[in-house]
Amino acid sequence: MDMKETVAEIMTAQVITLDEKASLKEAVSLLRKHKIRHLPVINGNRIVGIISRTDINRLTFGVLMDNQEDADDTILDMLTVPQVMSSKPRVVSKSQTVEEVAKIFTSEDFHALPVVDDGELYGIVTTTDVIRYMLQK
Repeated sequence: MDMKETVAEIMTAQVITLDEKASLKEAVSLLRKHKIRHLPVINGNRIVGIISRTDINRLTFGVLMDNQEDADDTILDMLTVPQVMSSKPRVVSKSQTVEEVAKIFTSEDFHALPVVDDGELYGIVTTTDVIRYMLQK
């Protein structure tokens, strides 16, 4: 299987992002609404972190689960996005290969990597994108 295609070929280019000044409730809302697991956190066009469903679930008793809309509001109000996000996230460039990204996913504890060039966010690549690519081959 040839995995030399670039990340740009498989990444999600229309990324749902979260402003670093947004609330955790807004993060929860975006994760639910778009049925996604990771939100790059931005300041302008620059990525400053990433927040995941797992990050939110670690703080709460299942706020991202169905029918739990009001659960843990106090915790979500007490903390800020910068306090919860992973700052200085591992990123990849558009020119890296699918193989390189697959190796990162298998050797490091990531499931999503922002695609960045010169500090600017261009997309996000996830384990699901890599699996989908491999299944199409």
